[in-house]
Amino acid sequence: MKLIICSLFVFCLPSLAFSQSSIKFPDAKPLPYSSIIKDSLKKSTEDNSISLIDIKSSHWDTQKFNPYKDEIVKFPIQLKFKDSLYRTPILDSMVITSRFGWRNRRAHKGIDIDLITGDEVVSILDGVVRFARYNSGHGKTVIVRHYNGLETVYAHLSDYAVKVNDSVKRGQILGKGGATGNARGSHLHLIVNYKGIAINPEYLFNFSGTNKIRSNELWVTQRWTTPFLHSSKRRTKLELLKSEDDAIASLTKEKQIYIVKRGDTLSHISRKNNVSIRAICVANNIKSTTLLKVGQKLLLDM
Repeated sequence: MKLIICSLFVFCLPSLAFSQSSIKFPDAKPLPYSSIIKDSLKKSTEDNSISLIDIKSSHWDTQKFNPYKDEIVKFPIQLKFKDSLYRTPILDSMVITSRFGWRNRRAHKGIDIDLITGDEVVSILDGVVRFARYNSGHGKTVIVRHYNGLETVYAHLSDYAVKVNDSVKRGQILGKGGATGNARGSHLHLIVNYKGIAINPEYLFNFSGTNKIRSNELWVTQRWTTPFLHSSKRRTKLELLKSEDDAIASLTKEKQIYIVKRGDTLSHISRKNNVSIRAICVANNIKSTTLLKVGQKLLLDM
């Protein structure tokens, strides 16, 4: 009997050894992180399942700053955010030196953030790099397309840390700040676009240090995409539109702004916009004899 038991034990021993080695995989190594996310458009949902979100399927042009020039965008725009937090685009404390708005009689379509040349610039949300090259005026620029349709632009960089088609995570380094292009001193020019239309970043993101996205759902009207309705020197008073009903209701309250052009007179502006001269004068606290200046903004109470 002892002989039979010993024989059975010897026979089973190799099988047990093989079973243990096949479970432990002692020589196996984990995949590098870059292999997992390289050019991947897979995004986890709340139930841990994987869905394929192809944000490259439309207007994916790695050579053009704005591939949406022929796109007609209807307002109000609905934006949804899965996360409640974003990452500030620089790692140090963020100081805004110029805001979205009218500046020196020109449209300033983003915000300027102070930095020192060489400071690391990071992506504020997850996304895929659509553009990473030199652009006239903006200098060395990286554009990241995000999963809700937004694109964020990081301009005046001194160096790149990513290339087009790279998938990036929130907080991942995109490059280093600088003063390339038409920049007066080193700073980051951050633009938030939707299909080529610049949105006031402060309407979407709280830059007061909380890193909060203002709402998981926001509706954008033309008020928040029109720089001359805002001042680059101070933050506009916010009125968040969190539903379509709120957005539609706000449209009736919005007023039209007219920018005076060369040769314009109050009479010409009145006829062109079907608004009385008196209404223009009252709305802007001017007289009918006031001399208009090119670039001057006039409120038209429609």
